[in-house]
Amino acid sequence: MGFEIIDYVVFGLYCVIIMAIGLYLSRDEKGHEKTANDYFLAGNSLSWWAIGASLIAANISAEHFIGMSGSGFAVGIGIAAYEWLAAVTLILVAKYLLPQMIDKKIYTIPQFAKERYGKGVSFFFSFFWLLVYVFVNLTSVAWLGALAMEGILGWPMIYCVPGLLIFAGIYSIYGGLKAVAWTDVIQVVFLVGGGLITAFFALSAVAGDEGGAFEGFMIVLNKVREVPSDLHFSMILEEGVSEIPDGSGGTKDPFIDLPGLAVIFGAMWLTNLGYWGFNQYIIQKGLAAKNLKEAKRGLIFAGYLKILIPIIVIIPGITAYVMFNHPDLSHSIEGLSGTIDKADQAYPWLLRNFAPTGIRGLAFAALIAAVVSSLASMLNSTSTIFTLDIYKDIINPEASQKQLVRIGRIAAFIALVIAVFAAKPLLGGLDQAFQYIQEYTGFIYPGVVVVFGMGILWKRATNRAALWTTIATLPTGIAFKLMLPDLPFIIRMGYVCMVLISLAVILVLTDSHKTQAPEVTPENRKKLRTAGLGFAIGAVVTLVSGLLFGTEWFGMSLRNIGFHSIFMMTFMMVFLSIIMYTNADSKTQDDKAYSFEPELFKTDKTFFLGAMGIVVIIVALYAIFWQ
Repeated sequence: MGFEIIDYVVFGLYCVIIMAIGLYLSRDEKGHEKTANDYFLAGNSLSWWAIGASLIAANISAEHFIGMSGSGFAVGIGIAAYEWLAAVTLILVAKYLLPQMIDKKIYTIPQFAKERYGKGVSFFFSFFWLLVYVFVNLTSVAWLGALAMEGILGWPMIYCVPGLLIFAGIYSIYGGLKAVAWTDVIQVVFLVGGGLITAFFALSAVAGDEGGAFEGFMIVLNKVREVPSDLHFSMILEEGVSEIPDGSGGTKDPFIDLPGLAVIFGAMWLTNLGYWGFNQYIIQKGLAAKNLKEAKRGLIFAGYLKILIPIIVIIPGITAYVMFNHPDLSHSIEGLSGTIDKADQAYPWLLRNFAPTGIRGLAFAALIAAVVSSLASMLNSTSTIFTLDIYKDIINPEASQKQLVRIGRIAAFIALVIAVFAAKPLLGGLDQAFQYIQEYTGFIYPGVVVVFGMGILWKRATNRAALWTTIATLPTGIAFKLMLPDLPFIIRMGYVCMVLISLAVILVLTDSHKTQAPEVTPENRKKLRTAGLGFAIGAVVTLVSGLLFGTEWFGMSLRNIGFHSIFMMTFMMVFLSIIMYTNADSKTQDDKAYSFEPELFKTDKTFFLGAMGIVVIIVALYAIFWQ
């Protein structure tokens, strides 16, 4: 049931195409030597379709094909919240965050921190991101990709982990972001097309000889819904209704991973805003746009691609779950190769058994495309942060353009080597690596969103407030983890965010501001006050709702579906209301404050229609799969 010659030919052709394009784009044009802008921001040459494709190629990796498919097998469609809410988040980032960054000609997120706050905050976040990229992102993506290669081809993981990292490193280290972004355009065709093909054949296998993929999907849906306690097609999970394997021989409540309404009201917004708005290897694609208009449209395009991802990775995982748990579908698994001992083995098992010869090579190329494109983006962004925010800023401020490019390549190579040796110790014993990634990146996202959000939006935000909020981020997250180890991490992140918001507001409002704030026009003052009032009303509504349905005080508690997570939304609304009112009326501001001009956030009709289309689709999907 392994690969045939034609599968190897198809996969080999993919490798040759990507490597050839990557190396071709990596070359220096005659008479032109790469500058830092060329290497780290592709010379600001990316169009909207390249931005959108590169964003998704960088985002979708083995953690989706293997990890998210494994979570689909273990938990169900609820894990799609990460994808569908991310599509909405991309609208917010495109409209409110990216315009400020492009307007200020930002290269890196730590650079933004330095210009807005000072070197202390910048160094902390440079250090945080480097740790996350090397020890969480690079290791997890390489490990999961190697796991897939072992499951499908039988190749030892000891060779697959370095092989994937080296493949991604050859053209990304040499060519920089331009090589990464334009190869991503090809990669996204492979990963979307190949992923859809795998889902098609797996669902067709469920339907048998007489049916197709749609009939197979309806069978899978009906089989799940025959069992009231089976939540595999429920977006909103209830506590204590079902159990899933925990990877160590026991069971756990899936509510721990996806606590009901907390995915809508709670800290999943922090994860998405932190990832899509302030994550270097993601936002770097938007910063490399030809102009702001192209950047915004690229993010909207990426939003539509995100809506497709659950079809590509989660539905196959649920399909494998149904095959193994419904004996009357034995025709689907009889005589097939291998089994699924851990949830993360679901996608390799499907690909090995249901993709036909030739197509199997294409589908496998899609999986590897997702892995390689993400690794390439992470390597490039790791080198960007180290080179521009640590080497140039601290070690050698007088470095030439040639030196910066050389140091960037060396930094990426060192990150690659560390990831090779760190992958197995960190991920070797996990059942659902996707949840590992979300939880441990979640330790820094509350601080990232509070510090960078107020840096962009609040003219009174100060270095002292940002620095102490940054310093408090990890200890607060660890303290809550130790005090409330059984609390779902999404809800726990919300509590951390509430503490950090409180700390930031107190520090900002008690800081002295000696710089005179520019006069706000009457029109802009009215807009800011109106926004402040709207957020204040939202705070009251969420607070009252939380007291009624998020506590036991009034006998209407919905804590079993995570309604108490709405209190984080209350804090966020209060935070934004304070920002809007003080921006409108304060006579002083921080001496490094960015000008807050509502005009900068204007969008055209194309953006509006694209954004509304995403919102309508997401609302419809939630309505269909609510419970």
